Amino acid sequence: MDQLIHDQLSQISVATITMQLLKKGIRNTWMSGVKPLNHPVKRLLGEAYTLRFVPFREDLVSLDKLASLDNAQRRAIEEATAGGVLVIDGRGVSDIAVLGDILIERLKVRGVAGLVTDGGIRDLEECRASGLTLYAAGAAAPASLVGHSPAEVQCVVGCGGVAVVPGDVIVGDGDGIVVIPAHLAGDVARDGVEQERFERFAKMKVSGGAPAYGTYPPNDQTKAEYQDWIRDGEPKF
Repeated sequence: MDQLIHDQLSQISVATITMQLLKKGIRNTWMSGVKPLNHPVKRLLGEAYTLRFVPFREDLVSLDKLASLDNAQRRAIEEATAGGVLVIDGRGVSDIAVLGDILIERLKVRGVAGLVTDGGIRDLEECRASGLTLYAAGAAAPASLVGHSPAEVQCVVGCGGVAVVPGDVIVGDGDGIVVIPAHLAGDVARDGVEQERFERFAKMKVSGGAPAYGTYPPNDQTKAEYQDWIRDGEPKF
């Protein structure tokens, strides 16, 4: 990811990003049921590396096959990009874990920025202690092989009701996770910074007694006042 884009996205909220994507015609971008699990909440930003689970089938999964070099789950742990985000399609099943503390520790040691899944995480307190940034459906004790078969890495997946393409930009904060199509990341970052600058101005006006009507969204007078405020160095009211 370009450093300027990274720095700009680091400044803006998930809520702002969803609005920018909406303005660009992309509506389904916020993951449902995927919550921040660190205390306090840890912000997340990185490019997606994906893992897809399918429903359990006995000839695809066994305890013996966990050690196979072809096991997609184990591949994901060893191949997920440093600085990136491992996004796991847990099929929206919150009562089965997709990972536990040992594999979470491995992700942390390898420099992966965080984990996002619409499934559960087992050994949750140990996973939190690792320091890895975690967004998931919640805690779940049963291991993945109770109901999942690891199928494929670096493919298009569904997570929290959102399509995720490898290389998409993942952003998380206290409002949850948003997915930015890679080709829109620069525009979203630039326009999001400007959106939040105007919103700081509008909030100061409302705090000072201005009505929402004519301020947010702005009428011509508010737009002119906003430009004056920028020229004056963005002073606090």
